[in-house]
Amino acid sequence: MATLVDRLARYDELIEVGVGDCPDVAAALAERGCRVTATDLRERPVPATVRFVRDDVTDPDPSLYAGADAVYALNCPPELQGPLADAAETAGADCLFTTLGADPAVVEATPETLPAGTLFGVTT
Repeated sequence: MATLVDRLARYDELIEVGVGDCPDVAAALAERGCRVTATDLRERPVPATVRFVRDDVTDPDPSLYAGADAVYALNCPPELQGPLADAAETAGADCLFTTLGADPAVVEATPETLPAGTLFGVTT
């Protein structure tokens, strides 16, 4: 996780899509001084240093993503990669994601090998 956080900490303002029950990366980024907003379909507990907003990336609120430097998702399933990339592109933000297990990247993306897996950066 440390290398992933190092990589994402290059951005000042980030949106994590689909935080689920694991806000560890968002919290670590906030500890480094990044402004992080975590989103999910349902209310999720996040540390006080992380802002939480309910949002559906398949029908996103564009104002939520405006001003973000990067939009990212961890363990992003193939069916959400396109909407994630679209939300980031609309905001003019970089899009980064990891996949779960053997799930492929189904959007055009550049893989970056990290010690704990692969981080994909969407090319626009």
